[in-house]
Amino acid sequence: MDDHFYAVIMAGGGGTRLWPVSRKQSPKQMLRIIGNQSLFQLTVARLSGLFPPKRIFVVTLAEQADSLHTDCPDLPLENFLIEPAPRGTASVVGLAASFIKHNDREAVMAVLTADHIIENTKLFQQLLTTAYEIAEEDYLVTLGIEPTYPSTGYGYIESGKLLKGKFELPAYEVIRFIEKPDEQKARQFLAKGGYFWNSGMFIWKVNRILEEFELQMPVLKGTLNVLYSVMGGPNYKELLDKEWLRITPQTIDYGIMENAAHVAVLPVKDLGWSDVGSWDSLFDFLQRDDHGNVCFGSNQIAVDTRNSIIYQSSSNRLAVTMGLEDIVIIDTDDALLVCKRGETQKVRQIVELLKQKKMQNYL
Repeated sequence: MDDHFYAVIMAGGGGTRLWPVSRKQSPKQMLRIIGNQSLFQLTVARLSGLFPPKRIFVVTLAEQADSLHTDCPDLPLENFLIEPAPRGTASVVGLAASFIKHNDREAVMAVLTADHIIENTKLFQQLLTTAYEIAEEDYLVTLGIEPTYPSTGYGYIESGKLLKGKFELPAYEVIRFIEKPDEQKARQFLAKGGYFWNSGMFIWKVNRILEEFELQMPVLKGTLNVLYSVMGGPNYKELLDKEWLRITPQTIDYGIMENAAHVAVLPVKDLGWSDVGSWDSLFDFLQRDDHGNVCFGSNQIAVDTRNSIIYQSSSNRLAVTMGLEDIVIIDTDDALLVCKRGETQKVRQIVELLKQKKMQNYL
């Protein structure tokens, strides 16, 4: 692969929908949900062979950087780019693109997230390689997941004409990005075909995406220009701390992608992908017992319990369930969550409620 190809892992999120296990001090990307590796470690591992550690960058918060570096010590410490406070994915992408451009004006970057599950690593790397080739033609490339059910939890991408060119995998022009639909629309998309879930993974030239910032988010681009001018210098951190807090939070989807030109989508099938967006989503990836239960923890007894998730962080307390079906029970040292399966997308509302009530010790 070309020496100008870089991976950028966004790893500053809190994963509020996996509360109460995912907290500020132990966010989703640090959780060991599958096997004994954290989601962040799994993310870095599937880049092996395509990106050497020196071309893998991580954008995160200061309070998470040390733990992430401990998880993956092969990544250079200077490749951890610190955002002083969360300001949305648009600023994360802009900062990473500016930093990489400062070192390599010919760079192409793959924007990835630290908390996805991807089981088919070989196909994933093939997709990134193809996306790199398409990005070299000045496209903004996104990976679109082929929907398997009428989800109302994902944004959608409507595809158009097949891209011309000898690419290893087929790609299509993007007609539009669509926000999370209601169930009726989601069913229509599925029936019609040509619609894909927005995975939140993107590939583009750093110069190309920074041009879009100039067109669509000129205020943010002005801030990035100021930071670019002092990168590598003694005043960078002081200026970053000052300028960053003035940024208006925005996502890359709203801020750039929805109105961008020359956008392509690479359809993805059989990738074994999940954004681990909720406790419910783990049902597809974790081993269930003979009664369809997913159990975390060793000190549990389940009697007449079916199709439920039972998470227990303490081995000192016995957890017993009886006569339950389609229930989620998440038991940590200081908080207990009980809800119906299918409702766990709403857990983020609990997090917002805790903020309103100033119950910071539970966040």
